[in-house]
Amino acid sequence: MMMSLECTLCDGEAFIFKRIKERVYYACSGCGAVLLDPRYHPSPDDERKRYLEHNNDIHDIRYQKFVDPLVAEVKQNYSKDNKGLDFGAGTGPVITMLLRDSGYNVELYDPFFWNNTERLKYPYDYIVCCEVIEHFKNPADEFKLLRSLLNKNGMLLCKTSLYNEDIDFDRWRYKDDLTHVIFYTKDSLIQIKGRYNFSSLAIGEHFIKFTA
Repeated sequence: MMMSLECTLCDGEAFIFKRIKERVYYACSGCGAVLLDPRYHPSPDDERKRYLEHNNDIHDIRYQKFVDPLVAEVKQNYSKDNKGLDFGAGTGPVITMLLRDSGYNVELYDPFFWNNTERLKYPYDYIVCCEVIEHFKNPADEFKLLRSLLNKNGMLLCKTSLYNEDIDFDRWRYKDDLTHVIFYTKDSLIQIKGRYNFSSLAIGEHFIKFTA
């Protein structure tokens, strides 16, 4: 068992944090992120199967309410003339549906279900990542890509559950999804802001907002 590893987000040194059943987690001394040992990352096939188990019915009112703060933030800041990307849209792209129903111009990308890499070749005014960034096996590469896809003053909206020391990690249900491989802290987000030259960071109750 490795006693430490290099953080895939900030390149800092991460040390063993928890051993839970057969899984090992590391905490980064640089950014505070909690990382699942890469040896326990799901295979692409297992990952896809897990996502297919999600009951993401785009017509489910509860699901629509879950993403409504993200949709409202887009509508508050952008017009129908702006171009957006639903990154990691999954099997039920409810954010795209709700925005398109209001006349917004939104593209879809997901490496498993909407894998059109042409969508990653031009910039956007806003990008939404709803329950996506905790799945990043190579978060540094993913955030570098997302930043490169934003126009000047563009907005990256992320929804995830942050970890802090008040959380009992052993009992934290968010870690139990086998496809969740990284858990961010407030310090992790500050690192992302600086490392990828975002002009601002806002951590809200319902989402995280990076501005280019």
